[in-house]
Amino acid sequence: MVQAKKIPYGISDFNRMRDGNFYFVDKTMYLPLIEEMPSYLFLIRPRRFGKSVFLSMMRTYYDISQQDSFDKYFGDLWIGSNPTDQRNGYQVLYFDFSKANLGNGSLKENFNDYCNIQLTDFMRRYASYYQNEGMEELLHRSQAADKLHWLEATAKRLGYPLFLIVDEYDNFTNTILSEHGHEMFHDLTHASGFYREYFKQFKGMFDRIFMMGVSPITLDDLSSGYNIDWNISTDEAFNAMMGFSETEVREMFHYYRQHGMLTENIEAMIAEMKPWYNNYCFARKSLNDDRVFNCDMTLYYLNYQIQKHSAPEEMVDKNIRTDYSKLKMLARIDRDTAQSNNRMTTIEEIAVRGEILIDLRTSFPAERITDIDNFRSLLYYYGLLTMCGTRGDMTKMCIPNNCVREQYFGFLREYYQKYSSIDLHYLNVMLANLAYDGQWKPCFELIAQTYHENSAVRDTIEGERNLQGFLKAYLSLASYYLMKPELEMNYGYCDFFLLPDKQRYPDVSHSYILELKYAARTATDKELEIQAKEGRQQLLQYSADKVARRLAEGTHIHLLLLQFRGWEMIRCEEV
Repeated sequence: MVQAKKIPYGISDFNRMRDGNFYFVDKTMYLPLIEEMPSYLFLIRPRRFGKSVFLSMMRTYYDISQQDSFDKYFGDLWIGSNPTDQRNGYQVLYFDFSKANLGNGSLKENFNDYCNIQLTDFMRRYASYYQNEGMEELLHRSQAADKLHWLEATAKRLGYPLFLIVDEYDNFTNTILSEHGHEMFHDLTHASGFYREYFKQFKGMFDRIFMMGVSPITLDDLSSGYNIDWNISTDEAFNAMMGFSETEVREMFHYYRQHGMLTENIEAMIAEMKPWYNNYCFARKSLNDDRVFNCDMTLYYLNYQIQKHSAPEEMVDKNIRTDYSKLKMLARIDRDTAQSNNRMTTIEEIAVRGEILIDLRTSFPAERITDIDNFRSLLYYYGLLTMCGTRGDMTKMCIPNNCVREQYFGFLREYYQKYSSIDLHYLNVMLANLAYDGQWKPCFELIAQTYHENSAVRDTIEGERNLQGFLKAYLSLASYYLMKPELEMNYGYCDFFLLPDKQRYPDVSHSYILELKYAARTATDKELEIQAKEGRQQLLQYSADKVARRLAEGTHIHLLLLQFRGWEMIRCEEV
């Protein structure tokens, strides 16, 4: 019996994946498309989308030293039957700059040491091509720049084509930006900064360059002499090159089902995964195409299903929970400024509405990172937003899935807790009572009281959007529900629909449609009564929605009116 392939969760080395009998999602059909593009290419994708394994695959495919292993690594893949003329045609230099800031020396020393190791490895791998060229003497030199200069001159003189592949091209500088600030970043990437000097040399030295990263910041700072058109990040031809398409997910699940390792219904599993891991789009012209799944989260789910024969208890892998540190870093830059307040307002708006219109920037310098349009673009590049529509030249961006939505709400909770905190364990107990016993009032009274205390400390919180963000941040702790932002119901849009997650919690017996009404602190009793009457009518209208009733089938639907005057909740009633 043929042994089933292992799940490549956490594996980013292509050769190891193929040698070790791991399942490989074939993306080799994109190689001819890459070759048709200009010689210097750059692609931005969020973390955990398979960038490293793709670049590792490219390295093996183009490396002349691995030409005898072509059939071994590519024989059963698409490119094995459709090889290009450039296959195994280059000497390949490979850098992973996420490793370039490790070490005990200065930034420059650590970067040099890493590059020196990689260049030494390159020279030994291709030693047979450089006999009698003084390479042995050069191997003992400690400066990576010396080896780069030698390689450029020697390879060009001998006519050897060179291919540069850089993974995490921006990791080194983004770490510096977040930990050391703009001044040091500027020194590295401008004028005679050592990092910039490397990139200046790269262009004239290599026949082809392919770089990947997660943000366009460094590209702008280092792009002297480069044509910005090399950025293929929003080209529809490469929309699904990273991540998994739904077809690829289905094929993978069928494979493991055929080998007796999956017992659950495939369609049911995909339906369960979609709200959490799917819905990414990276090109305006691909908006009508199938959406893309996050690779790591899909493999996390698959691995759990095979090991436990059930869905994960925590749909969000603990490793991805740390990703919201990017959100924290972006929000705290130049804090206590008007720009900082604008960024917090943007985060609250996205969390509440689930979407935002942005003018997507394809590149910008680090000193402009705090500009609000650049900040919004960075949320997209980090995977915290995705394309979901257009409005003229603007791009409509939305929160891609529940996994990312949790990061927004987690960030907002941490932000609010600094001013007036809730005992989250106690709140979780009340949320369980809300879901299983229908005891909703104590929960909303606690959240409302904390909102009042929070607002008293921070006048800027007052406003309907701030209130909605506050409520959603804390209600999102109830994992029993899928919170739908402004869901359309019976020709209207409800503020909150706590939709039971019946696949994970089949015994939840209560669901909730909430209408939130906010009035200024100066509102009169008569104005409040008119507003409350409107809210009651809206709730009754929503409750008649056939889709909502089907989604909440098997539960008691509560229609709740929450009315606030300024900081104070004055109504908390069931209609």
